[in-house]
Amino acid sequence: MGYTETEEISHPDSTSPTTPMPDAPLPLDQIHQGDCLALFPKVETGSVDLVFADPPFNIGYDYDVYHDRRDADQYLDWCRQWGEQIVRVLKPTGAFWLAIGDEFAAELKVIFHRDLGLSLRSWVVWYYTFGVHCTKKFARSHAHLFYFVKDPKNYTFNDKPVRVPSARQLVYFDSRANPEGRLPDDTWILRPQDVPGGFAADTDTWYFPRVCGTFKERAGWHGCQMPEQLLGRIIRACSNEGEMVLDPFGGSGTTLLTAKKLGRKFLGFELSQEYAARIASRLTDTHAGQLLEGGAEPLAGGKGRGSRSRNGTT
Repeated sequence: MGYTETEEISHPDSTSPTTPMPDAPLPLDQIHQGDCLALFPKVETGSVDLVFADPPFNIGYDYDVYHDRRDADQYLDWCRQWGEQIVRVLKPTGAFWLAIGDEFAAELKVIFHRDLGLSLRSWVVWYYTFGVHCTKKFARSHAHLFYFVKDPKNYTFNDKPVRVPSARQLVYFDSRANPEGRLPDDTWILRPQDVPGGFAADTDTWYFPRVCGTFKERAGWHGCQMPEQLLGRIIRACSNEGEMVLDPFGGSGTTLLTAKKLGRKFLGFELSQEYAARIASRLTDTHAGQLLEGGAEPLAGGKGRGSRSRNGTT
């Protein structure tokens, strides 16, 4: 593909764009426009606590500057290159989450686990409705989320901020139930009301509404927007306030927005000049402590609350 020239999008608080010197580290808490393979060398080795990557799936999606239909070997070689950089920049206690579709999930699991030496902690299946309707195969309604760590004996996992009510609490009202709830399962359910008799909204299986076109959360200019609540769970569990979160494929910018809301430092890359500028604009309207969009935020202790948006609606 033809890569665009690396260019920095200014921090929301700065007055004009600046271009870092070739050997200078990238300024934090902002999006940087350019090819991730050109920008990764500017990130210090062992400096990042959490990486979340939602790369192109190589399925022919219509991005504005990236060609999403490569030869399979070329695509996997490209993934290995940025994967090596992720392993390099992660702290010894760091974690890496990868979102990927069916087409290359198996190959990328092998690359990161066996070839690049990361330890797989969870293979989460993210189930959702409003998937792509098919006529000659079963309609797809899921994506894969791989959770890797660098050191399986020394890593951050904050269980209390992401606990949910247990069945003993909600269904059986059992006094023996742990009042702090339980950790979620590794299947995340979206729109449980569309599965009659299956997954109820108040049970202990993960569910997050997909960011559809009619949702207030929708940025409106990027077709592959991740839910803030989904990213919030990952960031809360696998990093602490003040630590560094990196997203090498900025996309709609939701990883960076969520990290900022949750009090983390952040760093993002985005190949598209237009997308990067829009992400910078979204960051301008975001502040630490702001509630996440997209519905109820689960709390420890088996309790929940509604997430209130900036205009005061629930």
